[in-house]
Amino acid sequence: MEKVMGFGGIFFKAKDPEMLRAWYAENLGIDVQPWGGAIFPWEHNDPYGDAYSVWMPFEETSDYFEPSTRPFMVNFRVADLDAMMAQLITNGCLVEEQMANSSQGRFGWVIDPEGNRIELWEPPQ
Repeated sequence: MEKVMGFGGIFFKAKDPEMLRAWYAENLGIDVQPWGGAIFPWEHNDPYGDAYSVWMPFEETSDYFEPSTRPFMVNFRVADLDAMMAQLITNGCLVEEQMANSSQGRFGWVIDPEGNRIELWEPPQ
């Protein structure tokens, strides 16, 4: 049986794609290319060893994506969650105050200009 190997990309519609690309570049450091997207090589910037992606459907009634009303949430891996959150606050972004610690690592959240909840994940060391 053939199986998928991981995420090939995350794609979503936006009201103002150019503005959103600029926001992600300025606030999350995403290297947006001239063609409008970004590539995240596995071997690049991997401070904690093996990189991986997670796929998980949530119950339709889940409130985990709130306060966003969108039916999806993007999770980005970061090396230093505290530094990233401080950067977002300095940039005037809508950062959620609570952060979470678990055996899977540390988590923080920010809402982008179109109301999408973005989860930031610092893997455990």
